[in-house]
Amino acid sequence: MEIPFSHILLFFVVLVSSHDPKSNLFCSADPTDGFTEVPLTDANIELQRPYNIPLEERYSFVDGVRKLWVYADDKPHDPNSYTQPRTEVRIKGLDYSSGVWQFEGYGFVPNGTSGATIAQIHGAAHGATTLILRIYDGDMRYYSGNLIATGLYDRWFRLNIIHDVDGGEVTVFLNGNQVFQVADKGRGDLYFKCGVYAAPSNISYYMESRWRNIKIYKK
Repeated sequence: MEIPFSHILLFFVVLVSSHDPKSNLFCSADPTDGFTEVPLTDANIELQRPYNIPLEERYSFVDGVRKLWVYADDKPHDPNSYTQPRTEVRIKGLDYSSGVWQFEGYGFVPNGTSGATIAQIHGAAHGATTLILRIYDGDMRYYSGNLIATGLYDRWFRLNIIHDVDGGEVTVFLNGNQVFQVADKGRGDLYFKCGVYAAPSNISYYMESRWRNIKIYKK
């Protein structure tokens, strides 16, 4: 009697799973595979916050966790700027305009934060930014458009952003899984940022994100 292929496939899946409960036939390679980590020092961490507020009133760094928060009526980071309020980590000294670069960090967004950019690639040939990852009601969106992920409130997540400048492509991973890919916006003076940066509209009064294990990689 001929055994249907679907039965053979099911048997194989069960056999592999029973042999190794941690196995996942459909898992992808780690996003950092093939990359080299670029060492970060304190000199690479520039902190931007409302210009009239002491840093310790918008930022803390305790037990390896960077906590960044801002209010909707805060001033911008520079008295000559007309941008929205922010408290952000700007990766300094590792600006790039070619090659393949990657940001990695473990992020946390508390319930209630909404309309806040939590990670971005600043710089582009056209416009101010190449990538904006923004939280609205616990969901992550590309700017205020494409839905990338849901249910991110009150839990740590691993975020990896790969920018292939020569290939003109940006890829986003959450917890090791690819969740979004988009064409970039051309070459420019490019660098990574994370923290909280208020959107132009539809924002909560209080915005916060936390980050740990921030790393930069390149090929």
